[in-house]
Amino acid sequence: MHIKKGDTVIVIAGSDKGKKGKVVRSIPKKGLVVVDGVNMKKKHQKSRRQERKGQVIDIAMPIHASNVALEGRSKK
Repeated sequence: MHIKKGDTVIVIAGSDKGKKGKVVRSIPKKGLVVVDGVNMKKKHQKSRRQERKGQVIDIAMPIHASNVALEGRSKK
């Protein structure tokens, strides 16, 4: 896989096309990468204690490595 943790990439396909971000995590066995600020999904988190409220948090989900390119090598 040509993308590694810490690389700055640009999304070349999908709903987040054109966005730039830093690779937070790489999953080479599945060919996936997690890019900071890209492919964000909302997760409803249940409260851990009775006196606290639950919350909705945003999580960056993985996208396929073929949908990103190293910055400076993007296809136009």
